[in-house]
Amino acid sequence: MPTKVLTVCLGNYCRSPFAQLALSRQGGSRLTVRSAGLVSKWQDQPANPMMINAARRLGYDLTAHRGRHITLETMGWADTVLAMDASVLAMLRSVFGPQYESKLRLYLGDRDVPDPMEQDDDAFFDCAVMIEAGTALHRGGLIT
Repeated sequence: MPTKVLTVCLGNYCRSPFAQLALSRQGGSRLTVRSAGLVSKWQDQPANPMMINAARRLGYDLTAHRGRHITLETMGWADTVLAMDASVLAMLRSVFGPQYESKLRLYLGDRDVPDPMEQDDDAFFDCAVMIEAGTALHRGGLIT
């Protein structure tokens, strides 16, 4: 049975949607990956156009993505929840409580994936490269 992984960022608009794609590709049949955001501002909206472009440059198609707000049901579904940065991780701990602590991790293990919002195309591309490179951590057994 595949491991169920949830990637989470602030809005499910840039980082977590791309992480979902990258992990899905790299994890193959051993991972089922979803993404969500802490705020509902981009609920049902496509990913940020600059992240769609960055994903395309790396060979991914992010055009089908529609933003999702994290729910208790989504948290319950996941075996592992990967927060894109420490502030997202802290908010997950605060909102969902200690019963989910064993599922929570930073996507990059010990460092943040910087939020590229309100920056240029290069920042989005650098973010996508960082996220894609981070899949190696998960292939190496970080996801349990």
